[in-house]
Amino acid sequence: MDHRTLPLAEWNESHVRCWLESIGIKKEYVDKLYEEEVTGPVLKELEEGFLKSIGMKGGQIHILTRKRNELLEHLHKNTGLDLAPANDSSKKASEALVCESTNNAGKKKGKSRNSAPHTTSSILTREGVGDLGTISVTKLEDASNSQVTHPSGASEIDASSPAGCISKKDIGKTEATLDRTGGRKSRSLHENTAEAITLSKFRPFRSEDINFKYVKNNVLGPETGITDLVTPCHEYKSLAIAAELDRQRLQAKLAYEIIRFASACMNVRTNGTIHFGVMDRDEDKGWKHGQIAGVKVRDRDAYVDALDYIERCFDQAEREAARHCIHPPIFVEVIQKDSQEQTFVVEVDIEPSSSIANGRVFQVRLPRFNQDSNKVIIEKHPVFYQRVGANSEPVKTEELVPFIKGLQEKDARREKAESSSREDHYGISQDLGRKLSILLTDGKNYINDSLWYILVTNRCKKEDLKHINFLMRMNIFCVFDFDEDSNVSGLYAQFKEYHATSSHFLHDYCNENKMTTTQFQKHLCLFDHTSWIFCNGRSDYHGSEKPCDENTWIRTKKKYLKKAISFICDEILPKGSFVVLFLLLSPVEKPIVDTFQEFYTEMNGMEYIMCIAESREDYEKWANLAQASCNIETLEQKSIVGMKLSHVDATIQTMMSSTTCARHLPVSTRGLCVLPTLEEEKMFSLEILCVNQCDDIKLDLLTASEIQEIEQTFYQGRRICWKNFWLAEKGKCGEVIEREACKDVSKILDEMLLGTRIRYSVTKVKIFHHPGSGGSTIARQVLWKRKKELRCAIVKSSYPVATVCQHAVNFRKYEEKDTNHCPPVLLLIEDYDEDFVDELKNDLLDAMAVSKVHSSRTCFILMCCKRSNDPEKRCKDSPLDTVAVTHKLTDHEKSLFKTKLERFTKQKDFKPEFILTFVLMCEEFKETYVREFVQHLLQGIDLSSRDTSLMRYVALLNFYVHNSYVSLSHCEAFLGLGAYTEKRAREHDFRSHLSEQARVIFIELREDITYLSSVQIIHYLVAKEILQQLSGDLPQSQIAMSLLQEKVLFQHRFGREEFIKFIRDLFIRRDKKSRGDNTDSLFSPFIEHVCSFEDCEKAIAVLKAAYECLGKDAFFAQQLARLHYNHDKFEDAEYWAGVAKSHLPNDSFILDTEGQVYRRWFSFTVDKMTEEATPEEAIQKIEIALKAMKCFRAAQQAAKLEIDTMNNAGYFGEVEVGCRLLKFLSTLEVFPRNTEREHSELVRYLISDYIPESIKKSWGKLHSRLKGLRQNIYNALEWISEDLSYFQTDKNQEKDDEAEVGQEREEQVYNPRKWLKRQSEAYAKFFISKSLVEENNTGPETQLLRRMNIYRNGGGNVTTILSLLSDTKEKRSVQKLETIINFYAEDPLRERLEDIDLINYILSHITLACVSPGSSKLLPIQKLRELSKRFFKQRRTTFPASAYFLLTLLYWPDEALDIEPNPDKDDILISALQTMKHLNDIKMKNVAPRKKRIYTHFFLGKGYGLGKIVHKTRIDKLISGSLDERRMKWLHGDVWNIGKIREVLKRVSGWTEDRKVFIRGHGRPIHILPLHYDSVPPGSENVTLYLGFSFNGLVAYNIEVEKDKTHMRK
Repeated sequence: MDHRTLPLAEWNESHVRCWLESIGIKKEYVDKLYEEEVTGPVLKELEEGFLKSIGMKGGQIHILTRKRNELLEHLHKNTGLDLAPANDSSKKASEALVCESTNNAGKKKGKSRNSAPHTTSSILTREGVGDLGTISVTKLEDASNSQVTHPSGASEIDASSPAGCISKKDIGKTEATLDRTGGRKSRSLHENTAEAITLSKFRPFRSEDINFKYVKNNVLGPETGITDLVTPCHEYKSLAIAAELDRQRLQAKLAYEIIRFASACMNVRTNGTIHFGVMDRDEDKGWKHGQIAGVKVRDRDAYVDALDYIERCFDQAEREAARHCIHPPIFVEVIQKDSQEQTFVVEVDIEPSSSIANGRVFQVRLPRFNQDSNKVIIEKHPVFYQRVGANSEPVKTEELVPFIKGLQEKDARREKAESSSREDHYGISQDLGRKLSILLTDGKNYINDSLWYILVTNRCKKEDLKHINFLMRMNIFCVFDFDEDSNVSGLYAQFKEYHATSSHFLHDYCNENKMTTTQFQKHLCLFDHTSWIFCNGRSDYHGSEKPCDENTWIRTKKKYLKKAISFICDEILPKGSFVVLFLLLSPVEKPIVDTFQEFYTEMNGMEYIMCIAESREDYEKWANLAQASCNIETLEQKSIVGMKLSHVDATIQTMMSSTTCARHLPVSTRGLCVLPTLEEEKMFSLEILCVNQCDDIKLDLLTASEIQEIEQTFYQGRRICWKNFWLAEKGKCGEVIEREACKDVSKILDEMLLGTRIRYSVTKVKIFHHPGSGGSTIARQVLWKRKKELRCAIVKSSYPVATVCQHAVNFRKYEEKDTNHCPPVLLLIEDYDEDFVDELKNDLLDAMAVSKVHSSRTCFILMCCKRSNDPEKRCKDSPLDTVAVTHKLTDHEKSLFKTKLERFTKQKDFKPEFILTFVLMCEEFKETYVREFVQHLLQGIDLSSRDTSLMRYVALLNFYVHNSYVSLSHCEAFLGLGAYTEKRAREHDFRSHLSEQARVIFIELREDITYLSSVQIIHYLVAKEILQQLSGDLPQSQIAMSLLQEKVLFQHRFGREEFIKFIRDLFIRRDKKSRGDNTDSLFSPFIEHVCSFEDCEKAIAVLKAAYECLGKDAFFAQQLARLHYNHDKFEDAEYWAGVAKSHLPNDSFILDTEGQVYRRWFSFTVDKMTEEATPEEAIQKIEIALKAMKCFRAAQQAAKLEIDTMNNAGYFGEVEVGCRLLKFLSTLEVFPRNTEREHSELVRYLISDYIPESIKKSWGKLHSRLKGLRQNIYNALEWISEDLSYFQTDKNQEKDDEAEVGQEREEQVYNPRKWLKRQSEAYAKFFISKSLVEENNTGPETQLLRRMNIYRNGGGNVTTILSLLSDTKEKRSVQKLETIINFYAEDPLRERLEDIDLINYILSHITLACVSPGSSKLLPIQKLRELSKRFFKQRRTTFPASAYFLLTLLYWPDEALDIEPNPDKDDILISALQTMKHLNDIKMKNVAPRKKRIYTHFFLGKGYGLGKIVHKTRIDKLISGSLDERRMKWLHGDVWNIGKIREVLKRVSGWTEDRKVFIRGHGRPIHILPLHYDSVPPGSENVTLYLGFSFNGLVAYNIEVEKDKTHMRK
């Protein structure tokens, strides 16, 4: 049953759904409420909190609650309205509705009219109130004048009336009709009565504009009488029942009403309009008087032909005149949003012009339908009608003579009225220029350049394309274009000549792949380019998106339009940040109106919507259709109509805050070139600083207060902008203080550009600064000063490295012919990630190499600016290219700051809070000053207010999460500010709701790309102090817990991803020294604070809450596991590790965490032992250790499959647990030591089939796993050894925030070679037993035990062998190496060694030769070559990379041995190099170059045999200076200028071809890698170089063009 016929208490979910749809609630929320089983009773009790909890936005909540309240109020006022009518009364209602008024005379109680005599009639009356009230049929007797007055204002009805009472059969037919239509009166109950009245304009008199529309349920003004004779009077008829009748009865009804009204108007000489389809009875509580209902018109001819009754109703002499005065019916369409039903208001205009009506009097005989005869009967007695007030009444007999005599005066008045109306009235034209200015500038002098514009437009005529220049200068976010030819000959074709664009179709905005908002935004290239959305296909498109007609569009594309607009308004652009501009350039169609209605709904009104239309006709068609959503008056207020487009263009351009000044860049010839906007926008990942930056600003438009605000905004704590420097240069504000560090940076740049140091094409200068100390300002000062000599830009690091690199290269070579002589590019990278900078540097180096740019030219300087808590230490690490900026001021700087502060204090209305950060900087951010300042600020603050809670939350984030902020949109939602506040600036509205304290400490930041605003506390030290002082008795864990419970912040859609990221960082992100932090923390600083100052239980509780709040994030579960095991809660740690694993079963870091749980558990139980473990306890401990090793092996396998990370933690973990387990086993009674204190019994158990009887059964499940223990540890050690052989850096940990790096494992992270050496010795000592060797001198166990002895002495793998070269005491290294060699057989060729043993054996000789070339233990190189041939001959076997590395060392041409070319040796050498490269490609994953720098172990020296192999440690010893100084000499290539090194190393001749380096082996050319690509000279040159040997192949160092070509070996 329809919800409109049921009481509210009986509505079910479906009824509520229908009602919600009828009031315009968005479908997604309707569905949610339906799923929540909201019935009628529930609807009554709905509260805002519940609606917010299901994600409903404020605007929608406002509409729903208002409509619901209006409905309840209406039900309350009309008693019994919510009761279902009884069956009999329903039937009576149907009967009553059949009979419709035929005369308007009874509208006012007590009024009568003269007419022909009537018989007694059945009169239908309504009793009670509302449509569902009791309705009855009443018999009334004839009045004395044969007239009957209807109590409710209905017209008289009798057997001969045109709509007279119909038979029972007809009543039944009408009932069926009403049921089919839903009952007109009943339908109005909830749809209309509960709505606010929306007034509607009349159709202009005599206008036949087909674009004019009425909106259903809007209300026309009251019916009117005579005014000035030209202004029409109005009369309404609903025609609800008659419209459903047959043609004869309908025409009789129409003729009766039209002729009666027309004759009344003509007799008084006034214009008039009678409206059919407009409610005419204000007593009907279901409808408003004048409410537009509309009628269904099945046959228009029936309405037109009804005027044929003129010949039968008027006297013959007046018929022709009547025909001229009564105009044919006009059918005005009635529209309703989201409805396809077509209804009309039928209007007939009456115009008794003086040329026709003068001297005439019109009497009529009205037609009436006779029920008995089933015919139309014409009245016998003619009647004169006249307009009396708002009614058409018959002239009484006694008044007839004066009435006729008065016609002459009426004719005179009519002529005068017509004459007056025909005069040309040059009324004052509308000041459209001023209106346009106010709409665009909000009353200011210029347009706000921080606003985005969304353009909605249609076909642009060719002549109009000359006048759309203003669009080229506006911040167009996207365009909804309904011109399918726009790309060929329209607006898009012209726009893309000036701006970078990306074209889309509506369905592109659907996000079918369910990307996050940020991902989808990047996918669509929003904010990078103007998004041009072809809303109705493209005529030139080869794909399936073709143009279509209106009906097809509504069926196929309208749903995508809804999604696109919803996505933009709900997730991309927050309220108040954009304006929607409808530019109507040609006749409009329904789709562009649908676009308006969608924006109007999403934006809750017209405040940020405006329209421009040159054609009044185009506008009126658009407005008439759009009024279904917004009334005409409001549309008119926000529209510019009739202004020529050329005038619009010129007017808007004068409102721009900037001129069309061309932007300039420096060029190599010391001149300038123009940088067009299109070219600049193509390099969207760079914020380009031009030579004439800001010169386009209209300085005369900036008032003194605006300039002062710009300056104070910076000194209050916001980032400096180019305007600050520009205004200072123009003398409009004070100079920006230049700190000493700025000069230091300039000196470093000069040295890089002009100094004598070796130059590289890509170099770095680093600025480390205390937060808030001005590091960012210094970096920008440097850019500003250098903009005339260098091409300067700021890198937007949110873009991929490849994109930034491409744009940087294009920026460098823009408008330059010779790429070798381009001006250097200075790129500022702020708050960078080390990986990002390293990848960018490498990509730029590669790009310069490909471009064949000369290596000695500086092409790019990366100025890296990063905050650090210890900038001075970072500067000491690399003093030649690093500058430190601290809060500490020099004496000169103090003087500058003091002078500046004094100038500020002299300004009018100065308050210290206006420049708060500057004041704090003057005090060097002293802790006591900050504390006292905050203490004074917070006096009297309301601790329970919402804005104080906001201060707590922002302080919590700002102090613990670097560069965090909360979007302005989030803050508004939290404070409960409404969407699209009327007529007030958004920022002002936000600040006005803050307390005085909050206004002082909050600063608003604007994002560079999106212009979106956010809120931050002025300085993190202030945030720290606020957090401490506002906490009081409230611990920080409780503040965080409260924050997690603020659903409005977590469910708010704008900026949600950034907000969630900051929350994640608050709980998960650890401090890292490598990121500039003071320490390497185990947990996030916040969690560590809670653990230290509260207790771990609260830390666990708040992490659990965060886990639940953030969608059960696996990494939160991982942190819970870590937190538990760090506090010895191992069962809980096991549970949370399992939870994390269930979410991400193949994540190597989470699997490693699971291993760490068991590792720590095992260590804890072993460490707590006070006496030897019982057998049961021993089994339990062993089980835990074996579980840990199993988890670590799983982590190892998962890490191999991860291409973006290099996680070796699983190998380290397995070794540590394995060695600890060996130690534990050695303490058990079952494995006693022998008399020599060796673990012979344990060794025997682990390496053979031997099992002691006492544990044979009890350890049944452990034996197989324990006997594999040795091999598992051995495999892990070998992997670690080879891994360390590849890389230059010691720290190979990835994914810092998830990896298991703790304080107890610093050695493996920061000095893994030392760790490996120690663990190898610890591992080997458990497998050494002389007694077992003596028992079985030739068995495999003996060979194993000998290998363990080698291991114990450091000869077990490549890394430990090479680490012996780092021993400061060479004699000790020699002794160890000779001992290692002694463990091997005297003739290794006869006693075949295993592959790994052979590798270690050969490498031991090479290593020994480096420290003791004359040792008697050394084999000649020929013998070592012979031994190593195994690695070449057995090609189907894959050996470790170290095997091929040895081949390159041994088979590099020797001056003494390889005098003649030898193809076989070449085959060995080249095959080894190819295999190494293949293995290296497998090893290297898609990770940052910083994490995988190749380590060069050996260099080619002067000499022969093993003597020509020089280890890197020997070169290091020849470099003087501290560790940092030596490192910088390596980095800058200064080592090659050291004489002692040049005496040791041998330069090799080679050549270059197309930036590739080649040298000769034993005859064939070999391609080798240069250490720096930019060191390779362009073109084809003969070169010399130093040759290095790495696991990635041969490496060329210090490449120089050969001066004496006679020495070239080619």
